[in-house]
Amino acid sequence: MKITYLINQYPKASHAFIRREIVALERQGFDVQRIAIRGWDRPLTDIDDEEERARTLYVLKDGFAALIWPTLRVFLRSPLVFLSAMRLAMKMVRTSYRSIFYHLAYLAEACRILFWVRDFGADRIHAHFGTNSAEVVMFVRMLGGPRFSFTVHGPEEFLEPMSLEEKVHRSDFVVAISSFGRSQMYMRTRHDDWPKINVVHRGLEPSYRETEATKITDAPRIVCVGRLSETNGQVLLVDAVLRLRAMNIPIELVLAGDGPKRAEIERLIAEHDLGDQIRITGTLGRRAVRDEILAARALISPSFDESMPVGIVDAMALRRPVLATYVAGIPELVRHGENGWLFAAGSVGEATQALSLCLKASVEELQRMGDAGYERINRRHGSESEAEKLGALFLSPDPRMHGTECLPISGRI
Repeated sequence: MKITYLINQYPKASHAFIRREIVALERQGFDVQRIAIRGWDRPLTDIDDEEERARTLYVLKDGFAALIWPTLRVFLRSPLVFLSAMRLAMKMVRTSYRSIFYHLAYLAEACRILFWVRDFGADRIHAHFGTNSAEVVMFVRMLGGPRFSFTVHGPEEFLEPMSLEEKVHRSDFVVAISSFGRSQMYMRTRHDDWPKINVVHRGLEPSYRETEATKITDAPRIVCVGRLSETNGQVLLVDAVLRLRAMNIPIELVLAGDGPKRAEIERLIAEHDLGDQIRITGTLGRRAVRDEILAARALISPSFDESMPVGIVDAMALRRPVLATYVAGIPELVRHGENGWLFAAGSVGEATQALSLCLKASVEELQRMGDAGYERINRRHGSESEAEKLGALFLSPDPRMHGTECLPISGRI
């Protein structure tokens, strides 16, 4: 079976899980075409991403002018179909925060993609994220392309839904990456479409999960992996470190990432003379992120609203305890007192208390928690098993037959 993947920006350091998913599907025997709207000129840190870029077609690489001829071709060949798609684009404005210009641009992008998909001979087209990429593949289907599906991650799709109900209704099936994400989709879709919504977790490749166990450090080093943003809540950790210093509890906090909040965090570090306690790495490649996690005694995720932070999945796979907020899909992985500590989102006091417990814990206790997390992640987030669930949906003549659960398809390809 041939599958076309459409992603808004690809490859990207924070989208490594999409690359893993594609590679796992290819190992099962699927032939996967990569298409992205953007991403041909962004700096990359991993050689794997460089290789992916060379295999990816880019819709806007030649500018918007490159969309004119494909759009005219589609209109001249099937004017009624094109006008029907245009009416849908105008309808989408009613339940979207974006103007009609954007939705017509998505239609034009779909026209260009349609010819690539046909040349490839795709049996299905799948988008990641329920925003513009899902709308584009919906238009590709309307214009005569293959059946489509998409994966919803959150929280962006839930904060700014962009006509999720319409996209789900017209899709073949939809994937949520957590049970929480599925529940958010239920809130925004028709009950009759609920059987289309399945849970497939982000997978970790065996080479990442099956590395030799590394002993947890006795140093008071905690790592936070993720984009420095409002949603991820790293600013709160500066206040927590201040409180720990006042309590004479040593800590070295590593913020592995970059983003719009970096300048503010750096200002706070300088203002409170925290340069010896907090270090910002900037953007890191996957291997460097792995090294930072292994060099820490635990990972902390102070997220205010995120479906399932990638850093948590990575840390548990590397046998490190996790400190995290009990929001969204996080409690589906992190069990308080078993493989980490959960604290209230936005609470500096609870974050400080969780950090204190972790910093005072013995290496043996931390190792026990790390091992428990490793067992849990292995059961729920293996790249092969999760890709088999997705493959079962691609191969099914009616993905709704799976209901909200889907089973692996070992040996079917």
